Amino acid sequence: MMEKLSLVKEWDKTFPRSEKVDHSKVTFHNRYGITLAADMYVPKDAEGTLAAIAVCGPFGAVKEQAAGLYAQTMAERGFLTIAFDPSFTGESGGMPRYVASPDINTEDFQAAVDFLSVQGNVDPEKIGIIGICGWGGMALNAAAIDTRIKATAALTMYDMSRVNAKGYFDSEDSEEARYEKRKALNTQRTADYKNGKYALAGGVVDTLPEDAPFFVKDYFDYYKTDRGYHARSLNSNDGWNVTSSLPFLNMPILQYSQEIRNAVLLIHGEKAHSCYFSKDAFEKLNGDNKELMIIPGAVHTDLYDQTDIIPFDKMTQFFKEYLV
Repeated sequence: MMEKLSLVKEWDKTFPRSEKVDHSKVTFHNRYGITLAADMYVPKDAEGTLAAIAVCGPFGAVKEQAAGLYAQTMAERGFLTIAFDPSFTGESGGMPRYVASPDINTEDFQAAVDFLSVQGNVDPEKIGIIGICGWGGMALNAAAIDTRIKATAALTMYDMSRVNAKGYFDSEDSEEARYEKRKALNTQRTADYKNGKYALAGGVVDTLPEDAPFFVKDYFDYYKTDRGYHARSLNSNDGWNVTSSLPFLNMPILQYSQEIRNAVLLIHGEKAHSCYFSKDAFEKLNGDNKELMIIPGAVHTDLYDQTDIIPFDKMTQFFKEYLV
């Protein structure tokens, strides 16, 4: 029995509604029994069975932000798409709230494939996924385990295991640094249990310090302004549970990414602070159906919503080639 969710009926996205597609809300469940909420986008006047794409991300965002923009745009280009909220976030179910999990969030992508596979207007042999930011890494992890995923695009990708275990640019890659992180996070677990609630880590800063690093300014410009703010977005508000990062210290999500046989397209901005994640992930991939595309001059959040920069033509070509 799926959890009954209360879904918003009005259009509350950070991007305008397209008249070229039909939009509806749908729900499905993962194998942990969590009910997930999604927006479905179908090309108007579509006939027969379609190739389908599930979209998720960025990490700490909701489907009304970048994921929905991607899903709607790819539907305009002929695909049936869904943009979903991961477990414990947005309109999706799961308790406690605001928890991230390398296992459950990979499973969320697989659950989306489950759902798409049984839709009457979807060809189950033509299903792909798109992951943005932290969900780019989750998408690769899902592709490594789920052979039903015929094509995977990861944009402005983060490897959440790596950044939590080693810090940015691997600057905290030592046993001692990880021990101190574990010690602090487990102390927080005790405090949370005693308090009967989970402390939140905080989203993107409300007031931008003058000396803030560029990547913080980059996130602020998206999550804290009219450009990308959303009331249900973790990054726009109070963030994840403090202890959400703990499992990522022990669980490398890209352990078997070199064994992905189906197609992969990595896209990243040249000037993004996170570009090294995609470059290193690409070096590990095998096969002649893998590609890394670097967008000149683009920063991390440019690939969230800047439609003149996001290479939708390239993505359309990629999915049409491999969802056959």
